[in-house]
Order: sequence, then C-alpha cells, then structure tokens
Amino acid sequence: MDAACSDLLAEVRTFRQRYPDVRYVDLISLDIPGHFYGKRYPIDMLEKVAGGSALKLPQNCVLLGAQGGLFKIGDYCFNDGDPDAVRRLVPGTLKPVTWEGQPLGQMLITSDGTAKPIEFEPREVLAQVLNRLASKGIHPVVAFELEFYLFDKHLRDGLPQFARDPFTDGTDDQPNMHIERLSRFAPVLNEMVEAAQIQGIDATVITAELGPGQFEINFGHLDDGLRAADWSALFCRSTRGVAMKHGYRASFMSKPYLHQPGSGMHVHVSLYDAAGNNLLAANQQQPLRHAIAGCLELLPACMPIFAPNHNAFRRLGGTTNIATRASWGFEDRDACLRIPESDSKNLRVEYRLAGADANPYLVLAAILVGLEHGLESAKEPIAPLNEDRNSGVDFPLDMLEAVRAMQPQPQLRAGLGVEFVDVYCENKRQDHLAFMQDISAREYRWFM
Repeated sequence: MDAACSDLLAEVRTFRQRYPDVRYVDLISLDIPGHFYGKRYPIDMLEKVAGGSALKLPQNCVLLGAQGGLFKIGDYCFNDGDPDAVRRLVPGTLKPVTWEGQPLGQMLITSDGTAKPIEFEPREVLAQVLNRLASKGIHPVVAFELEFYLFDKHLRDGLPQFARDPFTDGTDDQPNMHIERLSRFAPVLNEMVEAAQIQGIDATVITAELGPGQFEINFGHLDDGLRAADWSALFCRSTRGVAMKHGYRASFMSKPYLHQPGSGMHVHVSLYDAAGNNLLAANQQQPLRHAIAGCLELLPACMPIFAPNHNAFRRLGGTTNIATRASWGFEDRDACLRIPESDSKNLRVEYRLAGADANPYLVLAAILVGLEHGLESAKEPIAPLNEDRNSGVDFPLDMLEAVRAMQPQPQLRAGLGVEFVDVYCENKRQDHLAFMQDISAREYRWFM
C-alpha cells in the first residue's frame, strides 16, 4: 500500500471511530453547471476504496445540464458507450453531515490526479492551471466571498418569497445592511457557519446585504487554490441543507428578484513567488497593471463561465456595484476588477463579476489564466474608473453571444484546454436552448 492509500485509510478509520453511528457517506463531485453528483457508499465499502479498490462513475456525469439531462456533445453521451471513469477520494474532505435527519458523512471525489483524468471536469481544469503556474514559479493565494438569499420555504405562484423572521407579520420590514438582521436570523446563520466549519471551511465574516434576506459570507485566504474552490462548493451544499432544516430555502441564484440586488461570487487573488514575495507588487506595481490588462482582455470571452445561465445575465448592470463593462479601479466596487487598499505584501485583485451560482473551480481557473496572460503579454491596461468613469470594454450580455466569443479565443483554449472549452461551450449552448423551449405567460399576454 502506498503512502496516499495509507493516509486515506487512516482518515476513514479515524472518522469511523469518531462517528460510529454513521453508516453511509456521500461521495460527491461538481459537474459543469456547478451541481453535485455522486453515490452514497456504505462506510465499510469506503474503507475498501481508501485502501486501493477502484472507484468508478460514468464519465458523462460531468456533462449533465442544469436539469440533469444529457446533451449530445461531439461523441460524448450518445456515441461513446457511456464509459466509466476512475475517481479518487480527496484527502481531508471526509466530514460529518450535520443537517440531515440521519447520521451521514460526505467526501469529495475527483478525476484529477488519476491515471486518466477527465479533461472537462471542473476540478481537473483548475488543477491543470495551478500546476502550470507552479511550474512557472507562480503561487496564487485565494479567498472567495459568496452572496446568497434566504427565502421562505413556500413558493407563491411559483415565485420565491423573502424569509420571514420572528418579528415579521407578513410585510418586508427587514433592516437591509443592518447588524440587526443578523440577530433576527441568528439561529440559522450560526448553524450555517458551524456546519461549514465542521466541513473544514474557514468561514469568517457574515454581512447582511442590500436585498431582503440577502447575506454574504467570507472565507479565509488559502495558498491552495483547489481547496479554496472546494470550500466555496461545499459551503453552498451545507448552507442549502441547514436552511431546509430551519424551514427556509437558501439560494445562490444570481438574480432571484428583478428589482433587488443580485448575488455575486467575489474572488480575491494574489500571486507570490517561492520565496513569498508578492509578484504583483514588484517594480512599483507594474506587474499588477499587466495582470489587469490580461484579465480585461480575456474577460469578454470568459462570460459563459462568470454568467453560467440565463438568469445570471440578468444580474449584470442591474443595481448596486455591478459592472456593465469590463473595467478596473482602486477601491471601486463598480469595477469588475477592484484593487482593495492594502500593503505591498497583500496586494491583490478582487474579481467581482461572477454570479454566486457560477462554478468556483472554473471561475478561479479563468481568472488565473487572465492573470497569467497579462503577466506574459505585459500590456498596459485601459484607464481605471478612478480616472475615467466611462472606461471599460464591452462584454457579451447573452449566452449565445458569449459562447461565440469564448469558443475560438486562443488564450482560453490554450490556458483551459481545447477539449474543455469545446465541451463547455456546447453544454452551455444546449442548456440555454433547452431553457428557451418554454412559452411564458408574458408571451401570451403580449402576442396572443
């Protein structure tokens, strides 16, 4: 038995000793739309997998659409025999599930690091980007921030309703952005943080945001980009579960209310060399300017990743602090790329464009490819918003236009992988077309 298997086996056995009532463990992985798929394993079988037995799932699980269906993408799904692909257990992710009615565990699985990884698996795409940067002496430090809404558990005419707290009589009197709202929802929010921390997630600051029932959670900075994205994905799963336990719905949907702020995924990224020097701060911050220029150049082609569905495009340009063009600025929340005030050691870029329901592995991978491209091409960026409020570059505002921009983009095809880009674009194109195959009540009212 090699060292990796030995460590995994020890992790499983320690878990079993600590949680003897747990009989099953959910083995989970994120697909292209950002949903978890997997299998519920008896824990004694998990011990065999940890010891070296093969763990296989259908390769095409990664290709599922937003509703779980399969699309014909090249020869995948319908002309490939639906083959299995090997997955591996992700060390350190076996944790108890605290929001279910029965004792349960969960653990991440992935194809990255296997003999034949799936080229279009989101975690594998990010792993390849991080490996390439490491070979160039570039080591990212990453922190995610996620906004989300709490809704009442009951829909009204199919529409979400804001979450009622103990002081609400049916009207929306929640104090937006006030610390009091954190107190009103303290039981569910506190358990959300506790559940995340049990998963090993460094959940830190909670903020009441502008929308009714909207909150933001911050995570600690990590020098492991894969783990940072793991945290973001796992937090979404645990938060939804805790909300249901308390009689609410939690959603990371980008724009649940047309006339209220949307929910974003903000990603802080700094780059260091092996000695711990901040690469962006060198030469009077000239590399920072180059990195920004690279991100802005690739941003229009990255829109299918940052806005992964029809609803996510509704968030852009809508209300507070949402950019309508690719832009940057110092301490400016209207910019897609904000440079927070900091010392040279902590100089970083805050990427603010992605919706909260975007795939965190792919968002981070796209950001890093943009930073990498900028450092290598060494171009000057457009003026920051601090100097010109009209500065910016147009980007696509619907999915089909965005896919047409992404698929041929040479730096993205090289940086994220040709196979991934082709598969991803076709998945998004098919998902969008499937979504549009519905006639809304408004169409009858307007055109009948």
